[in-house]
Amino acid sequence: MTRRFGVDEAGKGPVLGSMFAAAVVCDPDDLPEGVRDSKRLTPARREDLDERIRAVADVGVAEIAVERIDDPETDMNALTVAAQAEALDAVAADGLAGTVDAGGVDEARFGRRVAAGVDADVELVAEHGADDAYPLVSAASVVAKVARDAHVDALAEAYGAVGSGYPSDPATRDFLREYVREHGELPACARASWATSRDVLAAADQSSLADF
Repeated sequence: MTRRFGVDEAGKGPVLGSMFAAAVVCDPDDLPEGVRDSKRLTPARREDLDERIRAVADVGVAEIAVERIDDPETDMNALTVAAQAEALDAVAADGLAGTVDAGGVDEARFGRRVAAGVDADVELVAEHGADDAYPLVSAASVVAKVARDAHVDALAEAYGAVGSGYPSDPATRDFLREYVREHGELPACARASWATSRDVLAAADQSSLADF
């Protein structure tokens, strides 16, 4: 087979930290065995595969920081397009073909938007569930998730126990509540535009009023 690409992102939904996207370019036959959607793999297995993927593929990674996520002039659909386009742009060449995991309702429109953000002339198809269906997209999901996990580990080193960063994680919600209680504001790593962040601030305000 010829070299192709796969693109996926990780960290779209957390209330803490950046979103990451990865693009992987190689002959799919060269991928290590066991590559699958990152959500189906243990952290240790993801890290092992990440190293082995990077040994046989060209890899591009893009980070969308909290400041961009909280920008009122954009939204997560646009940022998902931007993340995938930036990751692919780092490794794309004219004539390269591949698949991206569709991050919007309209697969074709999402694909067109990603392709428009890449300088090279690529042949791109966007599909829902591509991270399960295409090994190269699965590989990209692994690389993106490892980058996101490393980012969360760095947040934990800076702030202490932050949990997974997802709103559904009690440890993350506890971290936010305690930080706001102690500092009177959200930590810089929090997505202030997320409902979870707004709810934590509102609860702190109500608690302050009650104390007063």
